[in-house]
Amino acid sequence: MKSSNIQHTKHLVSPFDRCLKNGHRNGILWFTGLSGSGKTTLALELERILFQKGWYTFVLDGDNIRHGLCADLGFSAADRAENIRRIGEVAKLFADSGCLVITAFISPYRKDREQIRILSGDLFHEVYIATPMEICEQRDPKGLYAKARRGEIESFTGISAPYEPPRTPDLLVETSELSIEASLQQLLEYVGKKFTFTQ
Repeated sequence: MKSSNIQHTKHLVSPFDRCLKNGHRNGILWFTGLSGSGKTTLALELERILFQKGWYTFVLDGDNIRHGLCADLGFSAADRAENIRRIGEVAKLFADSGCLVITAFISPYRKDREQIRILSGDLFHEVYIATPMEICEQRDPKGLYAKARRGEIESFTGISAPYEPPRTPDLLVETSELSIEASLQQLLEYVGKKFTFTQ
């Protein structure tokens, strides 16, 4: 039963003041795409580059989160929705601390991603790492597609469970046509445009 005696505590340090100290704007870069599309690779490389430039940034990755915060969840539609809800709340907390948080999650359902946009408002930037499934299956870095084809994984996104691509993402990165370096350059240009303070 939810308590009715909980009040929201207002911080004495505003998110904007934290951003001024960090030297850049805060936000959530929400990477979505199929398994093997390159979400984690690009997220970690982007984090590394921005960190070396002095940015306050952090990657929330799907596999890592499911080892801890969401270890109790499976892969049903309801559990996937709860997984994304929890991640969205955590990402919002990171952003409120002045961080540019980069999330790398399949997040297959539009309605779940839209709920995070509603929660986060202007902080939310949907980045579609768009890679055709046949290419993701060729890459198959974790061997998951092969297992799914053999029936060893139930409800695998793209094969036995749906993926609903963004209709109007804030940024589209087509990794089947771009190298990792070119994809990173596109991401860095977007970050510079959206999260750098203008003089």
